[in-house]
Amino acid sequence: MNYPPKHHQDDSRDHLIEVIKNYPLATVISVKENQPFITHLPLIYDNETLIGHIDIYNPQAQLLKDNKDITIIFGGPECYISPSIFSTTQLPTWNYIKVHIKGKVEAIEDKMALKKSLITMTEFLEAPEHNYVLESENPRLDKNLKYIEMFKISITDWEGKFKLSQDKKPKDKETAKAELIKANQESIKQFLDRVFK
Repeated sequence: MNYPPKHHQDDSRDHLIEVIKNYPLATVISVKENQPFITHLPLIYDNETLIGHIDIYNPQAQLLKDNKDITIIFGGPECYISPSIFSTTQLPTWNYIKVHIKGKVEAIEDKMALKKSLITMTEFLEAPEHNYVLESENPRLDKNLKYIEMFKISITDWEGKFKLSQDKKPKDKETAKAELIKANQESIKQFLDRVFK
């Protein structure tokens, strides 16, 4: 049985790719001898694959090789939804957008491919302003290539978990959407004001 219920799932590949492109920081999960290894890394989507880079000293780096199984989670916007915003009687809930990916991971050993991939990822993440360009002749980049490993994940399974008050009346769905937008804008500012004093 799939969970959450069908009306809180999204099977649109285009929607899932949009989440990945707009929220590329992924939770990367590997398992070795029943112990989970978890790292948070930006991943770039490229034609049914995800491309990433990891520090060679990260213990999870050794598990990102040899066609091993891997699970990835991408998280979009989320927030608490108060019953007070609805026109009908409801209970408190939490709305969120998550994408779960399963796949097979393999290391890419070619250091020139790694260099090109780092430049491409930087270009993608700098969009749309492109205030910084990682140049291929950057000596610092060349010096650090030996400390970075590149890997590719071939996606085998997609799952979209979009809990967005889809089971509510149209007016309440729109209100929940507006609350999600407002809450994310306000809560980020308030949180950062508290953390970075």
